[in-house]
Amino acid sequence: MTLRAPARRLAAGGYAEQLFSWRSRAGLIRAASVLVAFAFVVGCAWIAKVEPGKLIEGLPRLLKWAATAWPPNLSELDAVALRAAETVAIATIGTLAAAIVSAPLSMFAAANVTPSPFASRLIRGFANGCRGIDTVVFAILFVAAVGLGPFAGVLGMFIHSIGVITKLNAEAIETLPKAPLEAAAMTGAGTGSIMGHIVFPAVLPNLSSVSLYVWEANVRTSTVLGIVGAGGIGIEIKAAIDLLDFQRLLTLTVAVLIMVTLIDQLSAWLRRRLV
Repeated sequence: MTLRAPARRLAAGGYAEQLFSWRSRAGLIRAASVLVAFAFVVGCAWIAKVEPGKLIEGLPRLLKWAATAWPPNLSELDAVALRAAETVAIATIGTLAAAIVSAPLSMFAAANVTPSPFASRLIRGFANGCRGIDTVVFAILFVAAVGLGPFAGVLGMFIHSIGVITKLNAEAIETLPKAPLEAAAMTGAGTGSIMGHIVFPAVLPNLSSVSLYVWEANVRTSTVLGIVGAGGIGIEIKAAIDLLDFQRLLTLTVAVLIMVTLIDQLSAWLRRRLV
């Protein structure tokens, strides 16, 4: 018994030393992670040339411009309404076309449904490429291809939205229960039949919800497409800024807020009814 007690104390001491050593390493790792994250943020701020002093110097000028913006210019409300309608039309056509194309693409991209793993990887890569490039960049490319106007905005929004809707809908398809799919396959149903009669009806509510959400986002995005010549109310915003016409800029800003708010409310109402 007298020999076992020192052994137990020695073992306990070794365990405590190991625990302390582990905690020390974990603490060092955490400290190093914090330092790396801090250095990363500081580096980003330096690259982005973040200078709060310039903002403070520019605030009086900004307040002066805001004061000159009142009262808003209401002389051309018909032109503002037309551009707002054009903005909504760009987002609507681009999103609707993307949803139609994404429905079959997402089924072939889903790993649990696709007849070809290679096709799944290929479609996912295509969707990631479309999603990774912003709508504005696509719009600039299409302005060069088809010229100025809302059609370039529709095409840019269409390509980007394909990537977003395909990815989200494919992920929803992969969460479907396996039993119905396996039962259909055991009866001899082909891939097309399974997709059309089981998969598509099951994910249609999700496809509708995702498409409505993307539509909301696209309406907000389409407000700036006019700045690159792709139609919409952004054309008027750019013209007002170039001419320093802050009264008209205030009118356009209020129009954008009203338009986006109404679209958000409409989208939420449709999701409650359709999903």
